[in-house]
Amino acid sequence: MNEPHPDHILQVGLGFWASKTLLSAVELELFTELANRPATLVELSARLGLHPRSARDFLDTLVALEFLERKDGVYSNTPSTDLFLDKRKPSYLGGMLEMANQRLYPFWGNLTTALRSGEPQNEASRGGEDLFAALYADPARLRDFLKAMTGLSHGANMAIACKFPFANYKSAVDVGTAQGDLIAQIALTNPHITGIGFDLPGVAPIFEDYIAENGLDGRVRFQPGSFFDGPIPRAEVVTMGHILHDWDLDTKKMLICKAYDALPTGGSLVVYESIIDDDRRKNAFGLLMSLNMLIETRGGFDYTGADCMGWMKEASFRETRVEHLVGPESMVVGIK
Repeated sequence: MNEPHPDHILQVGLGFWASKTLLSAVELELFTELANRPATLVELSARLGLHPRSARDFLDTLVALEFLERKDGVYSNTPSTDLFLDKRKPSYLGGMLEMANQRLYPFWGNLTTALRSGEPQNEASRGGEDLFAALYADPARLRDFLKAMTGLSHGANMAIACKFPFANYKSAVDVGTAQGDLIAQIALTNPHITGIGFDLPGVAPIFEDYIAENGLDGRVRFQPGSFFDGPIPRAEVVTMGHILHDWDLDTKKMLICKAYDALPTGGSLVVYESIIDDDRRKNAFGLLMSLNMLIETRGGFDYTGADCMGWMKEASFRETRVEHLVGPESMVVGIK
């Protein structure tokens, strides 16, 4: 039997120390600076405006956390931070971390209140607009948010494009498409596929810019609309990435039924996000994401693969399966 010890308790209980250190480094654009060229303590302090009292501890903490490397007094990015935290690279994941730093970090300080009340703790709890209403009312903020969502989803999007048998289909529609990375990756990997990105009208210029950047103007188009107010565009494959967890159970089931109606016989619905393992013991990220939905939404929650397959079968999908993608992400597939 393992002896009791406090290490894990302290590591998690004080985990916000490490989290905020990384978030501040992203805010300071430290990794983008080091992608230009490695630098000494003195050089970095000058370039980032760091006070001498804390600069060395800050940088060496990032070394100890394995976000920086240091050799002969010169700091540089690790391969991972160079790829994912340099703002100039298309693989940049920092947009999600920027949002976490600016919004989620303070809101999560009210998790206990949320657990007792069941109410969100974001802008809406302080008399502000609903998160999505506020985002869609501000084009610049919306563009940043959708770019952050691309950073979060890009790896899973590429995995879906490769793992799902698109060779058996000719068309796909991505529901709640955001910047359009999922439908873009599907089209890039499967040149025979024609695609639609379906989202609210304000997303159109952001989507169209991204599709143009990827050279897909002729094969992928935007269709404006709301999945609350009308049907989902018809296609042989319907995809929903990080969509269902935003909503309560009735809305989840409604969206799955609308996807069923949009498909021909033999068509497929692909739902993906941080699907919780059926025993609810292993995918801590998926469970934490569900708590984040408590903080951010009125009724959203994450769910297991078995949950989602059950909803699909209730909507009359004849076959269902769960397939792992990357990291905490999995897809649930339903065949009509």
